[in-house]
Amino acid sequence: MTTENTVYIIDDDAAVRDALGLLLSLNGYRTAFFADAAAFLGAWTSAYRGCILMDIRMPGIDGLTLQKLLLEQGCRLPVLIITGHGDVESARAAFRSQAVDFLEKPLQEEQLIAAIEEALARQSGQREQTEAQREYRRRAATLTPREREVMLLVFAGRHNREVAQDLGISVRTVEVHKGRVMEKLQVTSVADLVRQHLQHGAG
Repeated sequence: MTTENTVYIIDDDAAVRDALGLLLSLNGYRTAFFADAAAFLGAWTSAYRGCILMDIRMPGIDGLTLQKLLLEQGCRLPVLIITGHGDVESARAAFRSQAVDFLEKPLQEEQLIAAIEEALARQSGQREQTEAQREYRRRAATLTPREREVMLLVFAGRHNREVAQDLGISVRTVEVHKGRVMEKLQVTSVADLVRQHLQHGAG
């Protein structure tokens, strides 16, 4: 399944799955259902898009353990935890594993929808950030070894004259290399160059 904005519901209670499915469909969401963690783990692929809505207490693999397993497998779907037995320690564990929210039953429709919207926004943001990183690294790969040296010294806060001394080249040559770096990375200022590298750094 590669559908955008799908809410993957993982709960061992069929009545809960049905109720959530009806509620979410009435609010315009696509849903997919799994009776336990093992079923989701067996079906999940990196093509999945949307968010996970799962119970914390399930037979076999519980929700908190599933969170950790998904992170280890590289799953970046945002997770919403639902539980009828909330406690502080469980909430802490959920958030340590990057849960978006920790919702206690009975679920309030307004709160649930708000949490799902936040989770989907986070999924979208992750995808945009990943694409921006990929594009930055593609551009950075076009830099020559000398241009990369100049760039890294600029990041370190070195002025043109200091870069020239460090590399044994003229200030004019440093300016030329810096100009080519900025052109290749499509930035208009040193500040923007530093920001892009910090956000999308190519190492």
